[in-house]
Amino acid sequence: MKKCLFLGCLAYIVNSALVHNCRIIQERVKPAPKNILFQDNFWQTTSEGENLNRKKTTIMEYLAFLSVKQGIYLSELYQAMVVAREKGKTTCQNLLVEYRCSLKNEAIFLITKDTKVIVQFRVAEELLRRKDICFENWMDTDKIRRQMNRQNTSPKLSTLVQDLRYGMKKVNIEAKVLETPTPSTVQTRYGNSAKVTNAWIADETGKIKLCLWNEQVDFVTVGDTVQIKNASVSTFKGERQLRLGKTGTVSVLQNRVD
Repeated sequence: MKKCLFLGCLAYIVNSALVHNCRIIQERVKPAPKNILFQDNFWQTTSEGENLNRKKTTIMEYLAFLSVKQGIYLSELYQAMVVAREKGKTTCQNLLVEYRCSLKNEAIFLITKDTKVIVQFRVAEELLRRKDICFENWMDTDKIRRQMNRQNTSPKLSTLVQDLRYGMKKVNIEAKVLETPTPSTVQTRYGNSAKVTNAWIADETGKIKLCLWNEQVDFVTVGDTVQIKNASVSTFKGERQLRLGKTGTVSVLQNRVD
């Protein structure tokens, strides 16, 4: 009888302790707002030696996709997360990036736009300390290119230089020619020689290089206002470039006024 009573009291004590601990945990972990998208599985913890430039880590793919949808650079978004982790919150163009807390070596971020919740997700603390991430590699995926093309299908008369992003295609832009460096002669993969130069063009929002080949080199001069159609945005040695390819065209809207 005494043994049964003792076991009953022990079970009651253990159960009470478990309930108490669960309440403490619930109070410490602040719940996410309702209707929020919580990307819980986008980050997979990496070992110290893993190279983040390989397309394996899902969180980087998601951040690349998010940067395209919001019209910002992936490197800008990443840097905003680093700053928010240190200071609590920061802005990234029209986005507010907030650090909420850390759980199991993962930092939790909340991103809002005009007080509207965009997403909440976890990122390993180790990722925020990395200095060797090649952001261009993470933008060079079929998923990202498809999203860029979808966002670039609306018939815009002209795109501003500040809105140009790596991977964009079918770009139309009007700009003024600032500089046309002396062309270089190069050998193509077909064994032919060709002239090439990277002219600087600009509008009121910024400037970018325009890659010109052969007859295109002599077609424009400094001071011309040009219209470029069906170009694509690429990068070379870390700089953005506009490339015309086979379908792109450049035409002079207004010649230089002497």
